[in-house]
Amino acid sequence: MTAFDPTTYLPDDLLERIRERAPIHDRENTFPQQDLDELRAAGYLSILVPAERGGAGLSLAQAAILQQRLAGAAPATALAINMHLVWTGVAKVFSDRGVPGLEFVQDGAVAGDVFAFGISEGGNDLVLFGSDTAAVPDGSGGYSFTGTKIFTSLAPVWTRLGLHGLDTTSADAPKLVFAFVERTDAVATSDDWDTLGMRATQSRTTRLDGATADAAHVVRRIDPGPTPDPIVFGIFSVFEILLASVYTGIARRALELSVLAAGKRRSKKTGAAYSQDPDIRWRIADMALDYDALPPQIAALARDVDDRVDNGARWFSLLSGVKHRAITMAKRVVDQAMLVGGGGSYFSANELSRLYRDVLAGAFHPSDPESAHATAASAWLGPLED
Repeated sequence: MTAFDPTTYLPDDLLERIRERAPIHDRENTFPQQDLDELRAAGYLSILVPAERGGAGLSLAQAAILQQRLAGAAPATALAINMHLVWTGVAKVFSDRGVPGLEFVQDGAVAGDVFAFGISEGGNDLVLFGSDTAAVPDGSGGYSFTGTKIFTSLAPVWTRLGLHGLDTTSADAPKLVFAFVERTDAVATSDDWDTLGMRATQSRTTRLDGATADAAHVVRRIDPGPTPDPIVFGIFSVFEILLASVYTGIARRALELSVLAAGKRRSKKTGAAYSQDPDIRWRIADMALDYDALPPQIAALARDVDDRVDNGARWFSLLSGVKHRAITMAKRVVDQAMLVGGGGSYFSANELSRLYRDVLAGAFHPSDPESAHATAASAWLGPLED
């Protein structure tokens, strides 16, 4: 078997161009259109699409490695692309398990479509298990959706929005409906993304006013609440693994920058490089010990998804756990990197300053720390008593 070579899909020269543009988009609060164009031309939008449908046919484990690599160059670009890859990853979960319904996502990704993730809603801590968006059946198997979605990454460029809404009017209601809508006059995107970090994702608010999905693009109708349905497992597994990958990539880059800084900075007291200072060496070692734990965990869980391993009820605690650990690890590593970099890292032009702001976004992605701990507690202690 030929060894997987990440540079085949993310060449060094492409990554360097993306890295050079990252501070510009952060400073100007703009979407990295050129990054998207180059990644699309390189076939990156279809890395998870099977080869027989025109994609690269990569595994989720391989995509996770690539997303760590991309995040090291431009975290916001990687996070934005993540949302497209989530849907192509869910389509892979479906096809790997013989579940039909998302072939149009795979074909669309090959054709150049950009899929966005329209699940998050303000104040909706049910996330995948409920929705405040109204899903109204049209009588022909299609639906119209009215509601507000937040944190819609890729907002300026998506061509199809994967979302969910609650059907409360059908005979078998309530049902959560998962579907894809196109960008039409029934979809309004607010220009409201002015944030501390991850600015280039342009994860703007999306308002739906009767946005329609025909029957061919209604993917699933399921009961609200926790369920092992493939749409819930697919979204949760791919989202958490790829999200953990992005923040692990940030940590790797912060560690690299710390090593560079330690080699360049010299002590006035001793004349030696800081790389020879015992305290700095301990700090960088501590960062490395933190970081080294995450890539193997991500790889192992991604392989379990790829290989269709049955982790049963443990799946949700394993997936939310790896996301939580990646976020907390990355924040610790970036905190340490700022100290190794010294006062210069506090200036906004310094790459570490941007990583410091970008890494803070991790706390706001599902599963949040409260949810991750509650899921782990239930897995080990059983559910709370009524």
